Formats: sequence, structure tokens, C-alpha cells
Amino acid sequence: MKMLFKQRFFSWLDSYDIFDEGGNTLYTVRGQLAWGHCLKIFDAYDCERGTVRERVFRWLPTFELYEGERLIGSLKKEFTFFRPRYDMDFNGWHIEGDFMEWDYRILDAAGNIAAVVSKELFKWTDTYSIEVYDDWNALYALMFVLAIDAEKCSRN
Repeated sequence: MKMLFKQRFFSWLDSYDIFDEGGNTLYTVRGQLAWGHCLKIFDAYDCERGTVRERVFRWLPTFELYEGERLIGSLKKEFTFFRPRYDMDFNGWHIEGDFMEWDYRILDAAGNIAAVVSKELFKWTDTYSIEVYDDWNALYALMFVLAIDAEKCSRN
């Protein structure tokens, strides 16, 4: 499954639209006022599917991931010098990025690729292409992209 992740152009809070290859809306994301980033994920029928919430006052950026109301894990940026790396305590996933922090690979516990994320350049807003190899992992891959985009936003 391939998804296109686009940040909305004019929005006071973080808001995004996620489309499939045919241009159909899969998810919408709405930011909420909170300490740190708090992003609510809704499906095409406007039912809440998940939340990505930043944990503030941490040495390295950390995000809690919720499916519905249930905490399913967290994502934490690892300390590195050249290539960004993130650790998820969910599904045994590990994330590796390139030097420019534009492309990422999400690896499962066995080292197989679960998803590939690529930032699209020369766009007015943050836009990512997300290729998920198992449709069941689409929501979780989306949570990762939201967390890295929020982490980058906090740095700037």
C-alpha cells in the first residue's frame, strides 16, 4: 500500500491529509493544543483511530503512540551523530534514516522492511510518500511519520 502524507498549507495547529494512490482520503490528522505535540488520527469516516503524543522534558525526543485509547508503545530518537535512528517499543520495529533525514526504512524484529518513507522535495508543505508492505501496518507507519515530522518541527 502506498500513502501520500501532506501537511495542510494554512493551519494554526498541525493538520495533515493522507491519501492513497488514487487520491482518496485514508486519514486526516488534527493537532490539539497541548504541551508538546498531540496529533489525533481519524479515518475517512471521521472515527478516531489513534494519537501521537510528545512526552515533554525529555533528553531525547519521545512520543507515545495510542491506538484508540490504548497505549501501544513509544518512539524514541536515539543519540547519533550522522544518521537519525529511532527505536519503537512496538512490534520490535527499528527505524533508520539517511544523512539528510529525508528517507527512512522501518525494519521489523527480523530485520525485514515493514515500510519505506521518503520526503518529497520542492513542495510547499511537508509531504512524504509512505510505502507499507503489509496494509495492517499503515496506521503504525503513519504514526512514525507524524512523530518524526513533529520532532523536526520542534528543532526548527
